[in-house]
Parts: sequence; structure tokens; C-alpha cells
Amino acid sequence: MSEAITRELMAQRFRSFLPVVVDLETGGFNAERDAILEIAAVTLTMDPEGNLMPDATYAYHVQPFAGANVEQSALDFTGIKLDDPLRQKVALSEAEALGEIFRPVRKAIKSHGCTRAVLVGHNAAFDHGFLNAAVNRSGIKRNPFHPFSSFDTASLSGLVYGQTVLARACRAAGIPFDNQEAHSARYDTERTAELFCAIVNRYKDLGGWALAQREQGFEEL
Repeated sequence: MSEAITRELMAQRFRSFLPVVVDLETGGFNAERDAILEIAAVTLTMDPEGNLMPDATYAYHVQPFAGANVEQSALDFTGIKLDDPLRQKVALSEAEALGEIFRPVRKAIKSHGCTRAVLVGHNAAFDHGFLNAAVNRSGIKRNPFHPFSSFDTASLSGLVYGQTVLARACRAAGIPFDNQEAHSARYDTERTAELFCAIVNRYKDLGGWALAQREQGFEEL
């Protein structure tokens, strides 16, 4: 019964969209020209009380696509070493990395009774633009993410906590943040997921979203 309640709540909460947190580390700011170097996604789920929580993390190193630009300033900022032997051994092509991300996202969409994923990101337009560019380069026809809608935790945390920088917003929300770990796709995605859940759950606790089971009941389940 609890699984059925969770499925119903998630499907109702975001008008049948499943929020999936995404972060990319890139070789610059131009989605058409600059390389994706890392990609990570965190799927979300709900408990029977309607509390949103992180579910699973998927993170991959990505090989720059043929002819891609990589700015040295971007490497200095992220600390990514393209010539690292371990990275070269495990890095996937864009198409392979997207496939590894999209497969569990599609499964999560189905298991939660949703119809599509919606990207959640900190300054979401940046990550969404790079994701869409990579999808187009890879010739992927079934992108589980909505093509233009997204949830931006920079805007949301500015509203709720008065902070727009990820580290400061996390600390304002009581989420530990290690600056030494920052700027890896896995770490930033997991902290962004915690931040998004904290914001959504705080809004619920303040009475901003009426739980479906309180209004309708789940006797039939």
C-alpha cells in the first residue's frame, strides 16, 4: 500500500513530471562548442507522507566529442585532468553517458506513475542547454526530459533562503557542504538534490501543498 501511495503522490505533485537532478561539468559556457566532461543525475522519490528524498545517483566521466573545445580556465576551475589515466580508462562517449543516465530515469518515471522527467539544476538553464545539445549531437530520439521546462534551485533557494550560491544555500538549509569536494558533477548533484528536497518539503510543512491522501483517501489502494 505504501508503494501505491508513493506512486500516486509523486505523479500528482509535479503534474505527472518526475524531478531528476542533473549537473554537468563542462569545458566552457557554449553548449554547441564546448565539451561535457562529467555528468551526474540523482533520481528522487517520495515517502508515504509526501516528503521528497533522493533515491539513486548516476555519475560518469565523459570524453570530449570530436572537435570539442575545452577552456583551460574551465579545467582549472573544476580540477578535472583530461590526461588522468584512470579518467581515460572509465570515460564514456556522450552517447554512452546519456544512455547510462536515461535508462534508469525512464525506469524511475514508470515506477512513479509519471509521464516525463523534468530537469532540476542549480542555474538549470546552463545544464539543460548542454544536455539538449548533447542529445542532438548523439542523435537520441527518446529524451526522457522535458525539452524546455526545468526547476532552478538557484531561484528557489534565493526565494526561500536568500542565497543563490549552491554552497551558501546548502548551509542556509542545514546541509553540510565541503568546498574541497565541490565542482565534481556527482558531489554538486547530490547536494543540489538535498537542497531541492529541503525546499519542497519545507513548503509542504508550511501547508503549501495539500497531500492527496488527506483530501481523497487511499482506501481503494
